[in-house]
Amino acid sequence: MSRPLRIEYPGAWYHIMNRGRRGEDIFKEKEDRITFLTLLKESAKLWNVHISAYFLMNNHYHILAQTPQANLSRFMRHLNGVYTQRFNRFHGYDGQLFRGRYKSILVEEDSYLLELVRYIHRNPLRAEIIDNLANYAWSSHHGYLSTTKKWTWLYKNHIFSMLNADINNRRKAYLQFMGQNESDELLTIFEKKKWPSLLGSNDFISWVKETYFEKKIHRQIPESIQLAPAISMIIEEVCQGYKVKAKDLLIGQRGKSNEPRNVAIYLGRVLRNDTMMELGKTFGMSGYSPASSAVERVKKNLQVNRKLQKKIEEIKQSLLAKQRPK
Repeated sequence: MSRPLRIEYPGAWYHIMNRGRRGEDIFKEKEDRITFLTLLKESAKLWNVHISAYFLMNNHYHILAQTPQANLSRFMRHLNGVYTQRFNRFHGYDGQLFRGRYKSILVEEDSYLLELVRYIHRNPLRAEIIDNLANYAWSSHHGYLSTTKKWTWLYKNHIFSMLNADINNRRKAYLQFMGQNESDELLTIFEKKKWPSLLGSNDFISWVKETYFEKKIHRQIPESIQLAPAISMIIEEVCQGYKVKAKDLLIGQRGKSNEPRNVAIYLGRVLRNDTMMELGKTFGMSGYSPASSAVERVKKNLQVNRKLQKKIEEIKQSLLAKQRPK
């Protein structure tokens, strides 16, 4: 099974979702929901994770969380694993409860945080379960309206401060905000079967790419392609580095060595995880073998050719620089 892309750093925000295998219910009774929420509070305290919003449906859940200690994976492994054990013990079941690894979107705080709180809390309205948010018990919406100690665990003051600087008017501002429809952009994103791994401004996405794409690129993590430079950018940079034209890279000549072309194919493989078939198609090759041979040729030369090592490193650094925010 392919692995999802997980980028973790102190203070990162995530929109998290998981659902039951084959669409089956993960909350069959009221007691299941109570068990999950109790565990969510316990886990948040244990792993020092801030929970700012949640919503429970019969067969899935949504959570908005911040990780001051960059430990999303450990937190989620504990939450899903322990809940599965308690659910199975209570119902006399055995085996897997969730369909697999949870989905998580790394979110830029300033751009989408408020929108995500509204999206999560308005879920039961969109699902037409209720016609008034006050009538749905299994979300953190009530925590934003309550002043009781019961809800002190919810990390809501940060969200309040983004809505209104005046402490006395924050709940009013929250209700006004919740009374508005969700952003069309978010609705379009979450209606798709495949969610993005990153959500934020161009500057934020550029920063993530610059910081993590070399660390996270992996053939078992298909989503890591989202961090890599476009193949067109690689071709452009190789052209500049070798002072050649794009046609010199995209059109090969039988029996003639073409280092820039081979380097572009190699970088498409190691930086983007493009398949040999994809690379072959991009560079006008027939089948798998020519692209594979080009990659292996560069790998072999890199072991003994310091000039080539320097050239490829210069191209990679230039690509990184172009992904930085302006």
